[in-house]
Amino acid sequence: MNTVARASFHEGERTLQKRAGSHDMLAEVGPRVIREFMPQQHRDFFALLPFIVIGAVDAGGQPWASVIAGPAGFVTSPRDDLLQIAALPLAQDPVAASMVPGQRVGLLGIQPHTRRRNRANGRIDSVDASGFTVHVEQSFGNCPKYIQAREAAYVPDTARVSTGESMNALDAQARQLIAAADTFFIATAHPQSQGSDDPAQGVDVSHRGGKPGFVHVDASGSVLTVPDFTGNAFFNTLGNLLINPRCGLVFIDYTTGDLLHVAARGEIVTDPQAVDAFAGAQRLVRLHVEAVVRRRRAVALKWGAATLSPHLAPTGNWGASAQS
Repeated sequence: MNTVARASFHEGERTLQKRAGSHDMLAEVGPRVIREFMPQQHRDFFALLPFIVIGAVDAGGQPWASVIAGPAGFVTSPRDDLLQIAALPLAQDPVAASMVPGQRVGLLGIQPHTRRRNRANGRIDSVDASGFTVHVEQSFGNCPKYIQAREAAYVPDTARVSTGESMNALDAQARQLIAAADTFFIATAHPQSQGSDDPAQGVDVSHRGGKPGFVHVDASGSVLTVPDFTGNAFFNTLGNLLINPRCGLVFIDYTTGDLLHVAARGEIVTDPQAVDAFAGAQRLVRLHVEAVVRRRRAVALKWGAATLSPHLAPTGNWGASAQS
């Protein structure tokens, strides 16, 4: 087995790469594009952002995804393998309890209006009252294909009060938000993420985008189905799901600043009849909802209007033949 590929990707990712025919290419390319340090342009990029997306695993092994906001410059990089975040998740945030030194986390820096995004996965190095630092173990860029161009601005509000509500299932309001969404973020983890020293066996958080309504909510509200479009063929998210189906989603309400966190179990669907129900899909991801947390006014961000990615033009919509 190629030991260079092992250093960049774990067994779940390599399995899907082989199925897609990208394994041999990525065995060579992977070590060049997935680094143990951040190039200067990535370090500079994080410093521009008014928010980052974070993925973390709780004490029960459940991954959660969330959003942390602050004024531009609240994320800095004192050295090329360290990110310093001058903010913390609020108490109601599902990732708050995971802010412990040594815990693996996944970070995504994304600037939607320019369609730039960079990943930085690693371990929490330190935590104090002002924020936390992450020792970066994997740093790499992502293609901009399916990002909707909307600009975010940090708008501090000292009178803002965030509240949290836990639910066992999606209520009508949650279903409505998801059914209209054009974007969400998903956190996944290798089953050995907290015990392994292998950087490839960590926590990851990724962007997913599509036309409004690309997330199909079944009649019961307990199953979400999402098309998976062609991408960089790394299979970071799906590779994790293949060997550890637990995942966490977060949906942003761009009008209110609410965040909807969803804990789910994912399965990869390759049945041709099911996949053909959505034009442009390479496969589907079916997500079985297990727990929900709604946080009102969770992020102090003001969002501009969205311009859909032009790469979505050939993709379809869920029709009568879609799963229900």
